[in-house]
Amino acid sequence: MIETDRLIVRPWRDADRAPFAAMNQDEAVRRYLGPPQSRAESDAAVDRMIASQAEHGCCFWAVERRDDGAFLGFCGIKPGRWPIEGLPEIGWRLAWAAWGQGYAREAAAACLEWAWAARDWPHVYAITVPANSASWGLMERLGMERLADGDFDHPDVPEGSPLKRHLTYRIACPA
Repeated sequence: MIETDRLIVRPWRDADRAPFAAMNQDEAVRRYLGPPQSRAESDAAVDRMIASQAEHGCCFWAVERRDDGAFLGFCGIKPGRWPIEGLPEIGWRLAWAAWGQGYAREAAAACLEWAWAARDWPHVYAITVPANSASWGLMERLGMERLADGDFDHPDVPEGSPLKRHLTYRIACPA
């Protein structure tokens, strides 16, 4: 669907479920997301992505490496939730073995290019926790800007959790 020099960003397949579930059991991957997920929780997330694709024509798509077809994680754009309800939200999550190789930036930049070409969105948003400097650092490298009034407490995160507070970033469609 979206191809870069090294990646294919595409709809989910049943074969993605097992490596995605393994990724969601990795404490390093889940560090800023919450506790590891069960297989059922991971499969439910895939089901939500498939449903978003069917309903909206976009989701956090599966990412695979072109040269060997390895599942690396996800990246894409879907309708956001809290506090960006219904607005386009870009997000990514890669398996730990894929970190530090520029895959997230490559996939995210390609997804933004897709957004500007395929949709009439004036902005795309992203959220993360303040401690996740790798994520908000990528947002800034992509040209996203932190919204001064966009910090919020995530309603799905328990009170007292260091993951409760979130930041909101936004990028405008290029002129």
